[in-house]
Amino acid sequence: MQYKYKKKLQNAITYFFMENKRSDCPISCSLEVFGDKWSLLIIRDIMLRGKVSFSEFLASEEKIATNILVNRLNHLESEKILVKEVSPLNKSKFVYSLTQKGADLLPIVIEIMDWGAKYNKNCPRKELGKRIKSDKPAVIKELSLELKKKVK
Repeated sequence: MQYKYKKKLQNAITYFFMENKRSDCPISCSLEVFGDKWSLLIIRDIMLRGKVSFSEFLASEEKIATNILVNRLNHLESEKILVKEVSPLNKSKFVYSLTQKGADLLPIVIEIMDWGAKYNKNCPRKELGKRIKSDKPAVIKELSLELKKKVK
């Protein structure tokens, strides 16, 4: 019963935000989905770092608070960016995976990484960043093919 209530509340919140968007500009509409401080980092962790569980997201270097992580995961799930499923390895835990809608954010995530490395000297390019700088289209193609195998 509690799960049904939670889902109804999530749907009401999503409906409220969809009906009360700032504008009809595609950038503004996109930012309503993933424009907060944490959503793209969660997407990055799934997409590029292979993280799938709540505890793995909590262990990320950015140190997201548990209540914010719960909120962001619920929001991304309600926006159909992520799918939450019972872990096949531990029935008492959940795992998250990207939907096609979430996987379609790959070029955006890559561009943001490239931009951040280019203009912020405190964000040096690591292995993936160096590959992006060398041949961005090939990296996007390779990662897209990998994501296709994992998309729910």
